[in-house]
Amino acid sequence: MKVSEITLSDICRQIREDEAYLTEDDRQYLVILQKAAMEYVKGYTGLDDAAIDVHEDITIAVLVIISDMYDNRQMTVDKGNVNRVVDTILGMYCVNLL
Repeated sequence: MKVSEITLSDICRQIREDEAYLTEDDRQYLVILQKAAMEYVKGYTGLDDAAIDVHEDITIAVLVIISDMYDNRQMTVDKGNVNRVVDTILGMYCVNLL
């Protein structure tokens, strides 16, 4: 599955929520998280929308980021606690290695 093909159902399966029980506010929040996760991936890797769609494993990273943001809604400032799955997957595709 490509990143651009991620649906609300896919996100609900990742966060272990039943889509039927989501409120409209929950749905809107998940859309915001999806956009934020995709922007994070693009900023981290330096890839654009088309390039992140080429690598299907980036879909896993996006879903993990969404579920992490959903589960941990409080602000934490600690760059040492980057999810290892996300860091590994995205690190393989970084083009902005400064």
